[in-house]
Amino acid sequence: MVLGGYLLGDGLLRAKEAERSVTVRGLAERDVTADLATWTISYSASSQSLAEAQGKVRRDTQAIEEFFDGLGFPDDALQPTGANVSSYTNRGVTTYTVRQRLSLRTDDIERAQRAVAQQFDLVDRGVFLEEGSGMSYTFTRLNDIKPEMVADATKDARAAAQQFATDSGASVGAIKDATQGYFSIEARDGDGGGWGKSDSPYKKVRVVTTVNFSLD
Repeated sequence: MVLGGYLLGDGLLRAKEAERSVTVRGLAERDVTADLATWTISYSASSQSLAEAQGKVRRDTQAIEEFFDGLGFPDDALQPTGANVSSYTNRGVTTYTVRQRLSLRTDDIERAQRAVAQQFDLVDRGVFLEEGSGMSYTFTRLNDIKPEMVADATKDARAAAQQFATDSGASVGAIKDATQGYFSIEARDGDGGGWGKSDSPYKKVRVVTTVNFSLD
């Protein structure tokens, strides 16, 4: 009976010790620069003559192509992505509107920034840019930095756990379980975009991990 009581008590003590743990979150952030720029340029022309509206859009397309050619972009950087024609009639007079969309896609971020900074040169050439024609920058190499960022977040979590353990007179043991949060990519200096503006190529990548450490 004595031996049984000892084994039972020792087992309960080991179980209690096994329950000692702390769950903390670790944060990792990294500043990166986008490696892909895309710019969908939407423009239109309206006239009571469909042929005249189409002619204006053709001239605008040529002006846009010359604009990007002058900035040194290759010919295949700019591609048509759609066109449509609409009309409305008021007091028996029909007005036609022809819309065209071109898309710029490039990994030359500095050249893309120069292009969007000079976008109103297109307005000076008579191109009617419609709302939503801003540059968008994307960071596509997230998988390249994921392992290091997860490791950094785990180190940050361990530091937080160590502080908790020190305050409670314990030491941090092994990881019992962990959950990786989702990665977020946002503008480094706040929100950008909107009519007449461009997104920022400077991004901040962020991840939060939740780690459960045993306490010795």
